Amino acid sequence: MVRSKGTPVANRPRPASPSISLKELAAHLGLSSATVSLVINRSPGAKSIPAATQERVRAAARELNYRPNLMARSLRQKRSFTIGVVVPEVSEGYAALVLSGIEDHLLQEGYFYFVVSHRHRPDLIEEYPSLLQQRAVEGIIAVDTVLGEPSQIPAVAISGHTQVPGVTSIVLDHNLAAQLALEHLQKQGHSRIAMIKGQDFSSDTEIRWRALHHVAKQLGITVNGKLTIQLESDSPSPEVGYAVTRKLLDRGEPFTALFAFNDISAIGAIQALRESGRRVPEDVSVVGFDDIQSAAYQNPGLTTVRQPLREMGVIAAETLLGRVNSPNQGEYPKEIVVKPDLIVRGTTARARS
Repeated sequence: MVRSKGTPVANRPRPASPSISLKELAAHLGLSSATVSLVINRSPGAKSIPAATQERVRAAARELNYRPNLMARSLRQKRSFTIGVVVPEVSEGYAALVLSGIEDHLLQEGYFYFVVSHRHRPDLIEEYPSLLQQRAVEGIIAVDTVLGEPSQIPAVAISGHTQVPGVTSIVLDHNLAAQLALEHLQKQGHSRIAMIKGQDFSSDTEIRWRALHHVAKQLGITVNGKLTIQLESDSPSPEVGYAVTRKLLDRGEPFTALFAFNDISAIGAIQALRESGRRVPEDVSVVGFDDIQSAAYQNPGLTTVRQPLREMGVIAAETLLGRVNSPNQGEYPKEIVVKPDLIVRGTTARARS
């Protein structure tokens, strides 16, 4: 009889270690099953348990391969522990940073989530909230997406800017953002400032544009129509900023600074300026908006108005779960305002005389 050599012992996959029960985990830790259950399920009552004890429970659960029965938990409590998140698209920039904050908090609290992107299609923006509710989500977070109808379940809108029953809006202080950027450029001696306005579909476009006009008037800065241009494409690529800056340069109107709607368009604008023979910042200073992760790694680093995007995501998730877990509270925050910062890097300098 010929015997096969088989797989060497060292290379054989290890059999999965058997999982243990909640009762066995509790006995191992010397804690009650109720205490371990509160921690494992991240229940509101777990907040009364010391953080060190919670970490000990989670570490032991990982070590001993304890796997909670999430289906049983959902059936027992008649809840899905699932949140719906609606975004325009997922790419580097605004939505990705906000999503990172939302994700971190929901995972920490033991919630699953669906992410849907509508690509600015009105039919999807209208349909997604009801489709998510049909999948038993307990709440909805809308990112840079206008929720036009009153929400039947708790909802939070990041950059919503509209008062909708049932929806908490998390918004940036756009007046302060405009003041930080324009005052910085003015102190650098810039008075002829070109401005790139956002696309019509962005929920931030109009409120930020009004804030720019308001602050410019206060500072005595003229908003010149010949130095104003609007983003047109819905692409998340720097190409959108590049294309409109080329058009702006073709007008032949001189300017020494440019304030872009976001960092992505600012990066495209810088490329167009360089191709036209203008140096940044020696000939033209450029300010972006958002402070995306790659902004600091441009050459030179991009001066920008920082939105606390990840923090806004965390606040949205915290606020939503607070409402989900207190359904009979009645009152809920209608609006939460967050503050921007100006991050000065290498794309701004003194205006040339």
